[in-house]
Amino acid sequence: MKSLRRLCVLLAGAIVLSGCSLIPTSSKPVVIPSGQVELNLLNRTIPGTNKGRVRFITQPVYIVDATGHLAPSSRIVTAPAQLTSVLDQLIVGPTRIEASAGYASDLPNSLIVLQASIRGKVGYIDISESLSTVGRAREALAVGQLVFTAYYAGATKGIEISVAGVSQLSMLPNRSFARLVTAKECQALLEP
Repeated sequence: MKSLRRLCVLLAGAIVLSGCSLIPTSSKPVVIPSGQVELNLLNRTIPGTNKGRVRFITQPVYIVDATGHLAPSSRIVTAPAQLTSVLDQLIVGPTRIEASAGYASDLPNSLIVLQASIRGKVGYIDISESLSTVGRAREALAVGQLVFTAYYAGATKGIEISVAGVSQLSMLPNRSFARLVTAKECQALLEP
């Protein structure tokens, strides 16, 4: 009985407090004068750093267009562009507008880039699952998406794909397999 009484008191208190709000609401945005903005949030540099700044650039990522070819699409990343950040934007897939125009991604939906780096202009991409999970028809396009996106991020001599640290053979457009895949080998995937 005591616990029931406590529960009722807590419930009544919760109902009373739910009607209160510590922050007054407004039906429209309120302009805050710049003199009242604290912590240097309006400065051109990052607060708490030694004049640190973040710069952004546009970088192409390759997605599949409505005709089944690879097409570039611009994404904004921090400068200088790192292979990992560019591939992260690729994995996000097409925007809503691009998707409504028929663009898609042939990469697995749950794909994660575990690590990506460029050494000697070769991109080494470690991913969470094999690209063969999308099926043979889409695997070459998925590899092409990674190849061309990495190419414009600096991996001009090609890419090597590994899954959880184990090197993989990647499918080329001609249905053969290679460990190092170059942009030249994937040219057939681009729009004619």
